[in-house]
Amino acid sequence: MDDLQKVEEIVFIEIKNVAVLEETIIKKTTPLIGNESIIDSMKLVELCLSLEDIAEDLGFEFDWTSEKAMSTSRSMFKDAGSLSEEFLRQWKEN
Repeated sequence: MDDLQKVEEIVFIEIKNVAVLEETIIKKTTPLIGNESIIDSMKLVELCLSLEDIAEDLGFEFDWTSEKAMSTSRSMFKDAGSLSEEFLRQWKEN
């Protein structure tokens, strides 16, 4: 299992933990923002706080409040795959 797969497993589990419907299947293309999102804005914050805790355990600070994160056109919150890739990128940077 490569690093991205490991991170996807972690992120997807955390998304499932905050999802409105427990039986939701999380895939790379699962939307996290927008009309088809499986979580609301409060759950998105809860997800990010949970990922912050996991990042701290892994020895880095997960930055989900940066200008890039909040950009709607290239947001890490577009879908589960984008969030996983950004989490991995930040982990490898540190």
